[in-house]
Formats: sequence, C-alpha cells, structure tokens
Amino acid sequence: MHRASSTLLATALVGTLTACGGSGGSTTADTEATTTSSNASGASLATATADITDAVFVERSGDCADYANDYSASVLDIQRALAFDATLTVSNDGTSCTLMSNNIPNHDFNDASAAFATQVSTVAQGFSIPRRPEKATSTTALTLAYYDGVMLNGVPIDLLSAGCYDPDSPQAGPDGNTPIGCPDTSAWLLEPLGTDGGFGVDRHNAHVQPDGSYHYHGNPQAMFDDFPGPTGSPVIGFAADGFPIYGSYFYDGNTGQVRKAVPGYTLRDGQRPAGPNDPGGNYDGTYVADWEFTNAGDLDECNGMEINGQYGYYVTDGYPWIVGCLVGLPDLSFRKF
Repeated sequence: MHRASSTLLATALVGTLTACGGSGGSTTADTEATTTSSNASGASLATATADITDAVFVERSGDCADYANDYSASVLDIQRALAFDATLTVSNDGTSCTLMSNNIPNHDFNDASAAFATQVSTVAQGFSIPRRPEKATSTTALTLAYYDGVMLNGVPIDLLSAGCYDPDSPQAGPDGNTPIGCPDTSAWLLEPLGTDGGFGVDRHNAHVQPDGSYHYHGNPQAMFDDFPGPTGSPVIGFAADGFPIYGSYFYDGNTGQVRKAVPGYTLRDGQRPAGPNDPGGNYDGTYVADWEFTNAGDLDECNGMEINGQYGYYVTDGYPWIVGCLVGLPDLSFRKF
C-alpha cells in the first residue's frame, strides 16, 4: 500500500496520525488531500482524509488539536468474513476537541480467539476532550457509568466489567461468578483480562456491548508497536479527563534507554477470604480486588506519569493495563448512562 506524506502545520495546529511501515521504513498514513487552514478563533479546518488502516502512529503531542483531521480505515470482521469501513473525525476549537466515529477500529477484529456475545455493528459515538486538561485535587475512580477514554481510531476504552462473584445470582457459574449485572462497587468485581477468561475478548483485548459497540479492556495491540522512536511510544488516545494515552514505551532519563513503562500494582499475598460472600482461593488476578497499588513500578496509581511537564497514561503489560483511575475530572460526553 502506498502511504503519502501528511502535513503538520503549526499555524493551524493541525496534525495527522503518522504511520510506520512494518518493514521498518518510515511511512505515513495514506492521505487523499493535505490542505489545512485555521479560523480566527484558532479552530482547525482540516480537509485531508487519512487512511489509518493498520497504521502505527508516531505523534506524541498532548494537545488533541494536533490530531484534527478526517480518518478512514477498511477492516474485516474475521469470523464473519464481513468488511467494515471505519470513519473518524477529530475537530477542535480553542478549548476542546470533538471526536466523532462509527466505532469501527482501524484494524481487523473478531479473530478465532474471540467469543463475542454480540456481533459488532456501526454505532455513532462522540466525545469531547479538553485541550488543556487539569489535574483535580483528588483522583477519580473508574466507573461503569463512564467510558474511561477513547483511542485515536475512534474506539472507546471501557476497562471495568459488570461481572462479579455473586453465588446467589441465577446466572452464576459453579465458581460463583456471574458475567453481568453487578455494580462497580461489588467487592469482588471480575477483572476482564484476569484468569477467569470468560469475557470472550479478541487479540486486541476487546469485545462488544449489547448495542454492538466494540471497546477495549486493555492493550489494543494496535496503533503502536515494539519499535518506538527515541522518545518513546506515540499518543494513541485520550482519557476521559483529557490527558493523553501513550503506548508502552518511554525514554528513561536515568538510564538513557527507551523501555516499557512498568505499572505500580502487584498481586496481594496469601488467599482471599472464604466467607459466604467471598470467593476464597489465591489472589491470582481474577478479581480487581486481587491487585493493590504498591508503587512497584514507574507509574502512579492511575497508571500515568509526568515527563518533561506532560502527564500521560501508559499502556502496560500488567494491571491496570491502560488507566487505573483519572487524575482529572471526566468530561460528561464520556458518560454512558
């Protein structure tokens, strides 16, 4: 596939998501045009359409306005052998950005490892992101009422599950776990990527809501790779509070090396309580409560850190995977109900 160069015009605060070819050569997302402009208020008026099918991004700006553009992708629902066209528009004004998508990712999905309860369909979604997010006086816990963020392919992040240990539920299995219907305050909320393995995610750690919307529970295995640039992985999305989400790699100033960020959570020692409302057994990652923040890695309890004055969240190989909590307040556009 030919990938034409896209243009970043500082005067218009417009950027496109640059891609790197799998062969190691530097390339950029396909573009059908490169004309951009800005109006008196600083809003971007991008007219380019960039093909980001399987693109690996390189931009690291924490300002969502630098991604203002129209994007497209042509992908496949593998199990159904069904083609989809993804659409995403990022626009901005002086204070915020708007992401509008049809919820289809920029990569193939529903591979043989997946067991989706509902089939993927196009779902119109829109999110607003502040251009200059601010940290709150305290962190905000994740909740089932909000999406936790959105990737720059238009797919939201929804890290919590609605499953839990509830042996009295008519839907509970032999282990006492039920896959749906639990509030996020449940003492033993199931971790979607934990050892229970009952959430049917595909290789991108994603599955589908009852309305057909595709969403990530962990590392999307897309938009970044294991060959980062000298400053680390690109921005691949934005959390609900407006702070950027980077891939896994960062430049460690202490060692002079680019390496993966390590989360600060570890499994609790010993065994869970074994009362009538407790599952017992070893702390093995089946439940969110199996994990505790021990400051064991590079990242804070929200799975982020500040480098050169820019705070951001990082995709990690271990819990909490992307975002553990929010350092700012979530925008109301991320509310689900």
